[in-house]
Amino acid sequence: MFSVFSPRLQAAGSSDNPSKFTPPSKPVIVDKSKPEEAARRFVSPEFIPPRQRTAPLKFFLERKDMIQRRKVLNIPEFYVGSVLSITTSDPHAANNTNRFVGICIQRSGKGLGATFILRNIIDGQGVEICYELYNPRMKHIDVLKLEKRLDDNLMYLRDALPEYSTFTFDMKPVHLSPTQEVPINEMKVRMKPRPWSKRWDRPKFNIKGIRFDLCLTPEQMEHAQKWAEPWRQYDMLKEYDTSALEEKIYQEMQAELRK
Repeated sequence: MFSVFSPRLQAAGSSDNPSKFTPPSKPVIVDKSKPEEAARRFVSPEFIPPRQRTAPLKFFLERKDMIQRRKVLNIPEFYVGSVLSITTSDPHAANNTNRFVGICIQRSGKGLGATFILRNIIDGQGVEICYELYNPRMKHIDVLKLEKRLDDNLMYLRDALPEYSTFTFDMKPVHLSPTQEVPINEMKVRMKPRPWSKRWDRPKFNIKGIRFDLCLTPEQMEHAQKWAEPWRQYDMLKEYDTSALEEKIYQEMQAELRK
């Protein structure tokens, strides 16, 4: 009896500290009754050819080159109003790279000629850089804050107070789930005293993100309405439904990127 149980007693008493309790992992409950959230389906606007296109083959061949470029460079989803960090190769800069942070105030161009403009205030001076989206010198495109604005063009930030265009270069990125809807920033900016670079109060610009009541008198706002063109809303030729075209281009992009 002693010879059989003595090794067990020695083994039990050899460790002075008892083993640490490890709680079991928390079970993950998946509700299969609810449908899974689908990721956002985004087609970059430069893939949509203009309405007055005359050479569909040209845009088809450009899409092939654009998809090949996207296999090398990750071009994320972003909109006018998003804050981006762009890193480009520059032989005249330190480490042969140049990094700029700013808010996207305009996207224009189609196909390989797509461009976007970033704006920031550096040392009290407004700085704007126009980037070619598919430029081979582009190394990294990082979205620090993904959001939309009330307007599709924010060129009026040139005439707004500097605080709306000031961003630090060490800004931390804001995470947004790929299944979450892109938030819309409904902020309205305050403008500098007139004159402005353009008559943003004119109805043809249809600006929604400016506090005109703080910079214009009621008489000036009423005077601006004289340039209104109310018949434009009845122009059916201005409607350009691209839903079917976007679906076709999206399927083409996914098939090419999987190769």
